[in-house]
Amino acid sequence: MDGWLAEIAAANALPDLDEVERKLLGKTGTVTELVKGVAALPREQRPEAGRSANQTKVAVQAAVDARREELESAALAADLGATDFDPTSPGLEAAPGSSAARDVRQPVKLPTGTLHPITIVRDELIDLFTSMGFSWQDGPEIESDWFNFEALNIPGDHPARDSQDTFWLDDGNLLRTHTSPVQIRTMKRFAPPLKVIVPGRCFRQESVDASHEHTFYQMEGLVVDKGVSTANLIHTMKTCLREILRRDVEVRLRPGFFPFVEPGFELDVNCPFCGGDGCSVCKHSGWIEILPCGMVHPNVLRAGGIDPEEYTGFAFGMGLQRVVMLRYGIDDIRLFMGGDLRFLRQFGEIAR
Repeated sequence: MDGWLAEIAAANALPDLDEVERKLLGKTGTVTELVKGVAALPREQRPEAGRSANQTKVAVQAAVDARREELESAALAADLGATDFDPTSPGLEAAPGSSAARDVRQPVKLPTGTLHPITIVRDELIDLFTSMGFSWQDGPEIESDWFNFEALNIPGDHPARDSQDTFWLDDGNLLRTHTSPVQIRTMKRFAPPLKVIVPGRCFRQESVDASHEHTFYQMEGLVVDKGVSTANLIHTMKTCLREILRRDVEVRLRPGFFPFVEPGFELDVNCPFCGGDGCSVCKHSGWIEILPCGMVHPNVLRAGGIDPEEYTGFAFGMGLQRVVMLRYGIDDIRLFMGGDLRFLRQFGEIAR
């Protein structure tokens, strides 16, 4: 058998190996005849001879298969090394109007995906705020009660908890209802001065309609330093809206209550869908709430390990879906999570 194995190993091309395989394992091959010859032996010799012959056939076949794999791998490597072929590039298809005889071919134009409109606006906001000196922070979507409520001046008996419509988990944690917990995490991790933004996904048990979703995206902002005032807050918000909406909009600033800021404000923009006359998107008010904001409450600063006698700060939070709706004239928030490719494909050229 050693001679047969040496013959297999000496085959340096696939046609040579095919010839050796036919010579040894073909219908009239040497090894095949060896196996057939067992039947002509005396009965008492057949079991041992049969085992030996089958072992020889298996060993020869294994050697042929191993050598074939080696030769095929070497041939593929040689082909790839001899050309500029890129296995990740699109294939070829017949060019329009070409004939099979001419075999005129051109690269296949494969369909490409697009960025989601929320991703487009989120990335632009990140670029905008980083150009204004903000850093980008992130936090967990599964939060503790302390970070999501207590540290933000929302104790267990506070009525603001009822408006959060929280998804509670079996272990006592919850799906964060806003990105504000990252304020506390950031203050506990870094010393002021601080200028951070926190884009992220949030969850509430909302009744889904044209302007509400159970899963939504926010961008939180926090500034803490000595001498920070409401004037700094208003300037930052006006700069943000002017850049991201790409147009002048009518805004109003009205008092708003949020446990984690004092004083608190609601920054609204005039509804672009009805021109202020009232529609389902603006709940027939003529205005869309877009930017709750205010000066950071002293209790929140203390929870973050910062002395409110020395430092002040402001915070804001915007719903990214609402910003996208205002920019692109989208009148139903459910489209963002609907999975309709016709809706998403509209943003392909925008992303480029």
